[in-house]
Order: sequence, then C-alpha cells, then structure tokens
Amino acid sequence: MPQGVCTAHIRPLRAEDRDQWSELWRAYLAFYNTELPKAVYDTHFSRLIGDDPQDFHAFVAEQDGVLIGLVHYVFHRHGWKIENTCYLQDLFITPAARGTHTGRGLIEAVYDAADLAGAPSVYWMTQDDNIAGRRLYDRVGTLTNFLKYQRPA
Repeated sequence: MPQGVCTAHIRPLRAEDRDQWSELWRAYLAFYNTELPKAVYDTHFSRLIGDDPQDFHAFVAEQDGVLIGLVHYVFHRHGWKIENTCYLQDLFITPAARGTHTGRGLIEAVYDAADLAGAPSVYWMTQDDNIAGRRLYDRVGTLTNFLKYQRPA
C-alpha cells in the first residue's frame, strides 16, 4: 500500500447503512464512555441522511462491503468570518482498520466537502489523552491553544 493513501472507499452515508453505522457510532461513543438513548440514534441518523444543510453530514469508509469508519461534520456561521466554518464532530475507525490511512481519508473528505461549500475553516476537538488520534491530527491539522469550557450539568 502506498504511504499515506487510504484504500477504503470513502462515500456519503446512505439509509441502508443504518445497522453498520449504529455499530460504529456505538463503538465511538463507548471510547468516550458514553451511551445514548435509541431516540438520539434515530434522530441523529435521520438528520445525517436528510437534506437540511443546517444538519450534520456524514461520510463512511467501506472496505469489501463493510463499514470500517465514519465521520460526522456540520457547517455553521462564525462571528469572525463571512463564510461558514466546518466542525468535524465525530471520527471513528474500527480498531482493525487503524493505521490504514482511513482516518486521514475521512478527514480529507471533510476538507473537500468544506472546500466545495466555501467553508475554508475545518476544526475539531479531542481528549488530550487520545494519543493515537492525536498522532494523526498532528499530521493533518494544526493544534491550537484553545481550551473547551461548557456549562455545568
């Protein structure tokens, strides 16, 4: 395999991907020690395959008919820019497919979608202890010095 080249087929999420997507997203959420009710899965999936430009979008990585990765992203307005910006919220690759450049391929698909939409800025967050993910992110992005705060529960 050529260095840095993803061999999986990267494509938009489709309605018939529901079961495999659910398995991937459940595994992604487990990585972050999170479980969500079925209603959230149903709503999120219907938004991902919908046609509202304000909703999230998704690409999946497929190898031999099996989904091995996913990425979810959304375009939104930004107070410091005229054009929209793109937030890459979820990225997950099955453990067996890690190291195959699939993560890079999914991120680059989001970069391409952002370019097509006229949104030159793409950003994402991860936990500081996500060492494997950060190795990839250091190669395809620039680490900023911003910290995330949120309203207490």
